[in-house]
Amino acid sequence: MTVTDGPATALATKAELDEVNARLEVAPAAAAIAWAADRFGDDLVVASSFEDAVLIDIAVGVKPDIEIVFLDTQFHFAETLWFVEHLRDRYDLNLRVVEPLVDKADLWKSDLNGCCAVRKVEPLNRALAGRAAWITGLRRVDAPTRANAPIVSWDEARSMVKLNPLAPWTDDDMDAYVRDHDLPANPLAERGILSVGCWPCTKPVAPGEDRRAGRWAGSGKVECGLHQ
Repeated sequence: MTVTDGPATALATKAELDEVNARLEVAPAAAAIAWAADRFGDDLVVASSFEDAVLIDIAVGVKPDIEIVFLDTQFHFAETLWFVEHLRDRYDLNLRVVEPLVDKADLWKSDLNGCCAVRKVEPLNRALAGRAAWITGLRRVDAPTRANAPIVSWDEARSMVKLNPLAPWTDDDMDAYVRDHDLPANPLAERGILSVGCWPCTKPVAPGEDRRAGRWAGSGKVECGLHQ
């Protein structure tokens, strides 16, 4: 594969992406963000669900003015919206809040995939339009569907580079970073909601379940479409 579509043409071949991925696999998460910031500059965006503060803390530590995108689905928990504002103030974030283009309606009651498509996938695609690379907080331990997530790859659907700097991190790694850097937590964690989504489709996780088991529980749905 030759990477020639979109702005991210500095990495011309899959082989180059593979080489960078192998190098970053054994490097700190900050190194992945530093590489991307150096390569793509202001064409780099962080997409955050504000589930926690770890990715944001690392990203702004590397590039204080990096753009942080938050998708306001209009169905977020009040705690998540509070956490967004708390971190905005703490870090003086260059925050872009992106809303759906549709009216607030209860599509989630009849069409989960359609609801995610108009409230998450389309807004993200709009936020990333014209950019060269995006950063996510996706981790391999989140769920079996993410077990092989690379640090850096080519996002075919969006014709851009995608980075998952935290992909190798375990829950213990996350907890240790939060403790060591005295980071605030999304209050939903205290209620057992470990993977934060919209309130109609998210419930606390039972002991022994993976962190994303509370998302769309009982529906057979496992991803919203942002990472497919």
